[in-house]
Amino acid sequence: MSDRGYRRPRPLSPLREHLRDTFWFAPTLGFVCVFVLWFLATELDEAIVRLFQREGAYDELGDLIGFSQDTKTVVTTVSSAMMTFIGVVFSISLVAVQMASGQLTPRVVRIFVRSRISKLTMTVFLATFLVSLLVLSSYESETDPRRVVSVPLVQSLLILVLVGTSLLLFVVYVSSTLRLMQVGPVVDRIARDSFQVLGRMPRGPQGDDEVGPETARVVYEGRAGVLRDVNTARLVRAARRQGVVLRIIPRIGDFVVPGTPVLAVHGGTVPPRVRLGHAVSVSVERTLHQDLAFGLRQLADIALRALSTSVNDPTTAVQCLDRIVQLLAAVARLPLGTVHHRDRAGQIRLVQEGPGWDDLVDLAFEEIRWCVAGSPQVSRRLMAGLDDLLLLVPEERRKSLVRHRALLVETVERNVPVAADRAFALLPDRQGIG
Repeated sequence: MSDRGYRRPRPLSPLREHLRDTFWFAPTLGFVCVFVLWFLATELDEAIVRLFQREGAYDELGDLIGFSQDTKTVVTTVSSAMMTFIGVVFSISLVAVQMASGQLTPRVVRIFVRSRISKLTMTVFLATFLVSLLVLSSYESETDPRRVVSVPLVQSLLILVLVGTSLLLFVVYVSSTLRLMQVGPVVDRIARDSFQVLGRMPRGPQGDDEVGPETARVVYEGRAGVLRDVNTARLVRAARRQGVVLRIIPRIGDFVVPGTPVLAVHGGTVPPRVRLGHAVSVSVERTLHQDLAFGLRQLADIALRALSTSVNDPTTAVQCLDRIVQLLAAVARLPLGTVHHRDRAGQIRLVQEGPGWDDLVDLAFEEIRWCVAGSPQVSRRLMAGLDDLLLLVPEERRKSLVRHRALLVETVERNVPVAADRAFALLPDRQGIG
């Protein structure tokens, strides 16, 4: 592969991705914002009272005091009802997510956790409850306009704004949760996330550049788990400082255990400044941050569950095959496999193994092909997908597709005794049977 068209990978943000995989960060940040807003609203209320007292407008101030006492009933109602509302809404949501994970795949829970609308809704609901408590503490028993210190007028308006926002977000959130229970939006979300990963992948020579003999290895000493992402920029800087080339031994998505080698060093000794705790991230499950194959894994899982005898939903499998073919078509002519990360001088500093074309094709079709014997709808869609990809891929990548096509024909011929049924099951059709 030539150096033409090389593009330096854009900086990634593992911290941002890790925070998106949590459900606590957004509400915590919301609490901080609530206290800031409440403090500002309190200052404004006190400033308004001082202005009226300085101008001698005690009658108008008395009207405001009466209005605030009326709004106190509303704020009290909001405070008592909001937590009940939060509990009911999110209990129903968790049941919906559980149903979706049981019907599709447990990996769809990740979509709910990473959903911005879910976190925003939870944050605004909790913020409304917290502000209502803070506002209730601001009401005074003093009703004399000359002695009152603060009238929570702005704070009450803030409560009303938050309540209106909560109602609006509730409608949007319910709509988003219902979409999570539908197959089409879920597979579309997986495909869109996979294309985002594809857009972040480095475009560079995969080539035949020699990195020299291996001289040492760096052993992993953290907790066991799945390698979810690698801070390539940090490793490139460490390799450049030491004048060596580093090679990442496990691939993204591999399970690593303490004591196993993670980095191989070429051209020098072990760099003492490589801190694996800041360079690699290990978690309990895979994510799509840098793992292109994980999107195909999720789609294949949904298709396999749909083809199981307990579910028997071949139309869902066809929908998954639509997205699988879409993803493979997008990478049909892209460089895959080994990626060479370079420093600013253009020198190779980090070698990273990734899934090759054959790996992706096997992941996409192997397990599904084993389950299509009794479903002509899926076999027809699979046949059409393979034929479409054969028209798109370069000659050197046709072998794996031809292999799966031949094995699909053998599977159908072996399991379908009637010749007419075999011919029907092997007829390419992008809709399956329509």
